[in-house]
Amino acid sequence: MIMPRSSDQLLLPVNPLFVWTTLVVAFLLNLVPLGRHASMPDFMALVLVFWNVHQPRRVGVGLAFLFGLMMDVHDGAILGQHALAYTLLSFFAITIHRRLRWFTVPSQAVQILPLFGAAHAVSFIIRMFAGGMLPGWELVFAPVFESLLWPVVTWLLLAPQRRAPDPDENRPL
Repeated sequence: MIMPRSSDQLLLPVNPLFVWTTLVVAFLLNLVPLGRHASMPDFMALVLVFWNVHQPRRVGVGLAFLFGLMMDVHDGAILGQHALAYTLLSFFAITIHRRLRWFTVPSQAVQILPLFGAAHAVSFIIRMFAGGMLPGWELVFAPVFESLLWPVVTWLLLAPQRRAPDPDENRPL
């Protein structure tokens, strides 16, 4: 059987509690008032896409919609603005998850850059139709920063699933 190049190491099954913890931590990072700039990366979108690519059966479009509604309520945005963006982002991430896993992690970052750009564009268009203020040219940098964070997030979130490099009688896996 031909295996993807990025799976040179077998991973342990993911703990569902870890998945939920990372989603909640990403949501809380979005809630932190860091002087919300237009170029600030959306941590919730980043973690959602990661789990949509690596665990599409556990984290799906419905969960993305739920977290999007919670972000809308927190930001005081139009109800459904983040929900629609996260839902489309998750749908397309799940659509390409099999193909994406064949690439190396830096190549994956390039592949998901258009997804993040489209999610920010959807949110921007909804905001503009509702008569919102123009966020500025810095909005272009948010998808780029999210894509640059992809290797870091991949390394951090896959760390608990990695097997010991040298199994012995005390560590059979």
